[in-house]
Amino acid sequence: MNKFESRYAQSPKEVKHMDTAALRENFLIENVFEANQVNLTLSHFDRYIVGGAMPVDQKIALPNPDDLKATYFLERRELGIINVGGKAIVTADGETYELDYKEALYIGKGTKEVFFESASPGEAAKLYINSAPAHHTYPNKKVSKAEAEIVELGTPETANHRIINKLLVNSVLPTCQLQMGMTELKSGSVWNTMPAHTHDRRMEAYFYFEVPQGQSVCHFMGQPQETRHIWMQNDQAVISPNWSIHSGAGTSNYTFIWGMAGENLDYGDMDHCAITELK
Repeated sequence: MNKFESRYAQSPKEVKHMDTAALRENFLIENVFEANQVNLTLSHFDRYIVGGAMPVDQKIALPNPDDLKATYFLERRELGIINVGGKAIVTADGETYELDYKEALYIGKGTKEVFFESASPGEAAKLYINSAPAHHTYPNKKVSKAEAEIVELGTPETANHRIINKLLVNSVLPTCQLQMGMTELKSGSVWNTMPAHTHDRRMEAYFYFEVPQGQSVCHFMGQPQETRHIWMQNDQAVISPNWSIHSGAGTSNYTFIWGMAGENLDYGDMDHCAITELK
């Protein structure tokens, strides 16, 4: 049984008064993956969808939730997928793509049928999904890590040495507004996206994985002068409003996938926040 949830957007004024339970209810996505299901959460921030497909021993289809009011899921949307599990097979309108661990796939507007399956039932694929509204059809395309745009940032001294893999971004392939990539923290580093920033023209979502057993990540959100935090576990996602910072620190190094959408495809379009000015 697939799951679909719709969440309203929240303003800084409302979030300022939220307790821990309310923050988690509105922004944390705890169950991204469940066996033989597609779980989807729609945020009213830019109508962005975050979810996961985990085919174990079945071939499962991308559903078309009634809330989308569409003939099929990608009638007016585009889709990004990054595999964080065993080898996956994705079929889009009859064309088959094989995705190894940490490989990505872009599926454009107008694709009517999408199916997910695992190459081996003993090694279930875990397909992390992001989707945004689309106004134009661009070609479907697989992107491997070798084809990504790579940026190395941070230092061991500031505990934020990391590799940014820009996978589904406009410098690698054309998209309407969806942008996705993956940041891998080096051993001994725990801070991501620090110094923090906001980007008023785009919302964002983070998915944390490769968090070792017994370890956690503390995700920071909120306006720079009014920050809040959410403790997160492995294979969980969090919604970040356009007015909010999105940063984190773990009790170990880890990897996270970032995805965003809005009116600007410029990856560097950020409003930076000095570390010493955060509150």
